[in-house]
Amino acid sequence: VGLLHRLLQLAVLGYLLGWVLVVRRGYQDTDAAPHVSVITKMKGVSVTRSKDASRRLWDVVDYASPPQGENVVFLVTNFIATAKQAQGTCPESPSVLDGMCTEDVDCPVGNPVVHGNGIKTGKCVMFNATHSTCEIYGWCPVENNTLPRKPLLAEAENFTLFIKNTVNFTKFNFSKGNTLQTNDSTYFKSCTYDPFFNPSCPVFRIGDVVEAAGETFGDLALLGGSISIRIEWNCDLDQPSARCQPQYSFILVDRRYNFRTASYYWDSQRRPYRSLMKLYGIRFDISVHGQAGKFSIIPAAVSFGTGIAFFGATQYPKRPLVLSLMWLGPWLYTLPALILHRCITAQATVVCDLVLLYLDTQADFYWKEKFEENMSLVILQAKPPKGKTEAAADPQWADQDIRNAQ
Repeated sequence: VGLLHRLLQLAVLGYLLGWVLVVRRGYQDTDAAPHVSVITKMKGVSVTRSKDASRRLWDVVDYASPPQGENVVFLVTNFIATAKQAQGTCPESPSVLDGMCTEDVDCPVGNPVVHGNGIKTGKCVMFNATHSTCEIYGWCPVENNTLPRKPLLAEAENFTLFIKNTVNFTKFNFSKGNTLQTNDSTYFKSCTYDPFFNPSCPVFRIGDVVEAAGETFGDLALLGGSISIRIEWNCDLDQPSARCQPQYSFILVDRRYNFRTASYYWDSQRRPYRSLMKLYGIRFDISVHGQAGKFSIIPAAVSFGTGIAFFGATQYPKRPLVLSLMWLGPWLYTLPALILHRCITAQATVVCDLVLLYLDTQADFYWKEKFEENMSLVILQAKPPKGKTEAAADPQWADQDIRNAQ
């Protein structure tokens, strides 16, 4: 019993010191809803070649969206171009099932092509030597769907993404940014983030981010995808502010990401044209989470008082826990503390009885002693006082009791 008692005390003491005070920092007030600001910028240049051997230069204005830099940014890594489209009539693409036909009756006039590119004109025409499709009214020629075998912007692997993040814990009037405070104006132009050698540089190489998310750049750049960049702030404001540093994590959310966009222009006869682009690329979703803690007397007293309450539950019931709490001050000696003490003490007694009565090797001895003591107590409580016993034995008193009862 004594060993079990000491083991329970050590367990409660370890919980109080290790978990409550060290791990959970139960002595601190916390702010888990910081105000955050995120600004992004991309850098890099790439050149692509089309089928007609013409070259196109891509800079940050062409491949990054949105241009103003937010917590969501898209990087173009591949594309399919359909140049010089004009509104008119042309055959639907044979890749659209609802556009296939064998005669004009298969193309009712005015019906839109399901998952297609225009409105049916009522004619079934030859798309090529092997396929016939419905003629449509729409942007012609229809969209090209031939995907390149390799990403056209392969150089995007070496592009860089600059993330400027600031958090403000308003409860403690504390702000901190992820950029290194330096007087060197060339620092951010030459540094690259490394979790071990350069953790204070917020400039990320795209290839490193994709690799940290568990994917290869070539595979993800071909059809696109989505990566979550999570910035975590866990600040102990009882320590120097220099120790409050962000932690970055990268998670691959989805494979395949694309959308369409177009640029419009007019010829000399004011006829409208457009160049359609189906863009494949990597979407970066940047989320910021954080928590700051600072010493406060109220959570410290509550955590310490709760630990002492659990510690007192391991004491014998004749030593009330609340008496040991009185030295903390009258404000701790409250009705909830009394109720908590009574509940914990009662539960601890029941648990100890169950262990000793059913699990201990000396359970028979404890059972005998416990219930013999209880039976003796019952007998003593049921036995009438000596004076009343003698009075009841006297017949005169017995007759008087009967008459009173009547």
